[in-house]
Order: sequence, then structure tokens, then C-alpha cells
Amino acid sequence: MIEFLNMKNQKRLWKTIQRVLLGAVALLWMASAPVAGFASEKNNEQGAASCVQSQPAAISSLSFLDAAILGLVEGATEYLPVSSTGHLLLTEHILGIAHDPASKKAANAYAIVIQAGAILAVLGLYRTRVRQIFLGLLGKDVDGRRLAIHLVIAFLPAVVAGLLLEDVIKGALFGLWPVTAAWLVGGILLLVLDRKIPHTHAGLTLESFGWRHALGVGLMQCAALWPGVSRSLATIAGGLLMGVGMSAAVEFSFLLGLMTLGAATVYEALKNGNMIIAHFGFTGPLVGFFCAFVSAWVSIKWMVGFLQRRGLALFGWYRIALALVVAAVLVTGAK
Repeated sequence: MIEFLNMKNQKRLWKTIQRVLLGAVALLWMASAPVAGFASEKNNEQGAASCVQSQPAAISSLSFLDAAILGLVEGATEYLPVSSTGHLLLTEHILGIAHDPASKKAANAYAIVIQAGAILAVLGLYRTRVRQIFLGLLGKDVDGRRLAIHLVIAFLPAVVAGLLLEDVIKGALFGLWPVTAAWLVGGILLLVLDRKIPHTHAGLTLESFGWRHALGVGLMQCAALWPGVSRSLATIAGGLLMGVGMSAAVEFSFLLGLMTLGAATVYEALKNGNMIIAHFGFTGPLVGFFCAFVSAWVSIKWMVGFLQRRGLALFGWYRIALALVVAAVLVTGAK
């Protein structure tokens, strides 16, 4: 695993992050003025449905608390092998956000867009490696250039599959039953991997990666198009199965996530940005972004150390337990 920032760079980076977050807070404050009564609109939404339909104004069906919860869940689970999409769908169901087809579509798009907060956290924590990749693209770092090429190779399969299967995935798989099934199967896979490939396994390093290893990870990432599988699970498992060591598999997964999540975020924002604002206003996504950044930063730093010490078993048992609980609730119809 790459070394984290030294003390001097940490202080410098933290000052930069503070400026970014203060700017976000300022934007939140300015955006809050035209949406006063944010939470009350949600409570009166059904009673004023006919009026809302006749007006082009934003439908503020997302309170500050809901937006913060979704952001925290997104950031905390995005890079853990537990599926952020699955957790967001479950959270939306509990909060009662996606109560109709239009809101459900907007909520799914919102969940993708606030990934930008988690992406920023990885850029900060792994800025040394990101800088190496950038220098490689400029022809100034051979290892950085090789890594950039391997990331592109791993990135392409999911792009092709995602564009071809987008409508099928969103139409048939964005539900709690498909997610629950993926949680269960993924949990079993993690337990098997933890037994067969212990976390102390010294496999290939990132520098010894080849294009075949990158392609194998990229093909495995396609499995994460099924909500609930988890992109981190698929890419880390793909690396381990290709003979890569745990540290290198995790790092490559994070770096690949920058490209995959970044592309998905930009694509969704351009395609459905107006719909997100129409349903959730401008302030909600900013709150979600802010909370996703903070929780992702904490989650990533914890996960890196934990996997090196304890391996994947905990995440496997968690997924299985969560799948059984959600399945029981769905079967019994409990609220």
C-alpha cells in the first residue's frame, strides 16, 4: 500500500480541504434562502400535490437530515466491499424518499452524483499516486504511465457493459430483492476468499501488474453493475484471484474507482442533473456531497489498516447477516 502523506503534506492538504469545505458551507447557506421551509414542504407534499404539479418550481422532498444521512451512508460504504448502492436503496426505503417512479429515478441519480464527495476523499488521500499517474500521462514517469494504461484497460469493460445494459439494470435490478441476493452471494464469496487467500498473502505488487491482471480486474468490475454486489468487492476479489497481493488489490481498486465513479458521476449529472434539482432542490445534493466526503475519508483510512490486519471475513459475515435481516423484513412485510 502506498505511504500516506507525511506530516507537512497532511497540514498543507488539510488547509486545502478546509477551504473547499468552507466554500461548500457558503454555497449551502446561500442556497438555503430560496428553499426555506425545506422540511415542512416534505410533510405537506401529498396535500399540495396538485399545486406542485402545476408549478415548475423544485419539489423539495429531501430534508437536510435525509440528505446528510444519504451522504454519510454513501461515503462510508462506497469503498468498503459491502455495496454503497445497496445501502443507499435500503436507506431510501427506510426514509420513504423514493415513493413514486419519478422520485425513485431521481433518487437513484442523486445517489450516483453525491459520489463526487467520496471521489474527492480518495484524491486527497492518494494524491501522491494520482500525481504519479498524471506525470506518467505527461511522459515524465514510466511507472505512472504503465499504471495509467492498466487503469484504462480495467475501466473499459464496465463502460461498455454499463452503456449496453443501463436500461435493463435500472429497470429490473434497482430493488431490495436483487440487492439482498447480491449481498448474500457476495458475503459467501468474501468468506471463501478470506479462507483461500489470507490477507497476509504476498502476491504481485502494483508495480508488477500486467495488462492481463488489469483486464481480469476490469471484467470482474462488470459484476458490480448488479446493485448490491459492490464495486470494491468485485475489483478487490478480481485482483486477489489474479494473484495480486491484498495491498495492491485494494490500492488498484481505489484508483480504478476514481475513473469509474468519476465517469458515472459526470454522466449522471449531465443526463439527470435537472431532474435531481427538480425533485431534491439545490441544497440537498450539496449536503450529500459534504457528508460523503467526510465519511469516505474516515472509512478509507480505517479500511486500509483493517484489511491488512484482519482480512475480508468481517465484511462477508456483515453482508450475510444484512441479507438475512432484510429478506426476513421483506417476507414478513414489516415496516
